[in-house]
Amino acid sequence: MILKGKIAAITGGGSGIGGSASSLFAKEGATVAILEVNPESGEAKAREIADAGGSAFFIRTDVSNPDDVRAAFEEIDRRCGRLDVLYNNASVFLGKYDNRVTEITLETWEKVLRINLFGVFYCCKYAIPLMIRSGGGSIVNTASSAGVIGIPDCDAYTATKGATVSLTRSLAVEYGPDGIRTNCIAPAAIRTEMVRESNLNDPKFDEQAFLTKGTPLRRWGTPEEIARLAAFLASDESSYLNGAIIRADGGITVM
Repeated sequence: MILKGKIAAITGGGSGIGGSASSLFAKEGATVAILEVNPESGEAKAREIADAGGSAFFIRTDVSNPDDVRAAFEEIDRRCGRLDVLYNNASVFLGKYDNRVTEITLETWEKVLRINLFGVFYCCKYAIPLMIRSGGGSIVNTASSAGVIGIPDCDAYTATKGATVSLTRSLAVEYGPDGIRTNCIAPAAIRTEMVRESNLNDPKFDEQAFLTKGTPLRRWGTPEEIARLAAFLASDESSYLNGAIIRADGGITVM
């Protein structure tokens, strides 16, 4: 139980990679605050964890809304009195609307930035003071292969993930002296609803060619594999990792 006794906040913790992380963090001994915009998935995940003997509670949170985020961390403070882990997992890919900069609408650009980048900023802004009071902790940010290599026709998404990588490095330097480690996972080819939106529903996407020629491990990754990496980064097992950008992509970005 590598997270025993820790209080962990997971954004987008009701489903996908975040849902897998919520379950695993609780199994590893953490009390999990599920910060999720969808009440149905957030409440269901909290019940599932409780039924399995774990500890979790749901807070309806739109990470693009600073008032929501501030209220969420105030509630965590009231209920738990501390915070040890922040997993900034929530993000959005708008495959039907995101595009290259000359084609994307201003509305889509702003929406993606508000969720994927402003959301990380808001959560860090309100979580870090609570973590400092708690004596330190771990922040795990979520980037993407799009944050470390060039990917065309999704410039808003790519911009947010590149910014998340850079922000991770700044936070690691700024708050390391306070005992807060900040690291980043850059996943690719993880079989989730977001991948379905970005690739599998695209008639131009050849899944067989991707798996046999574009993916060194010749398979999709799973949400559980990313959740295990996040749990490691959240735990004291990774106590000397700070500012790391870990490409969890089966080797795709080194090809």
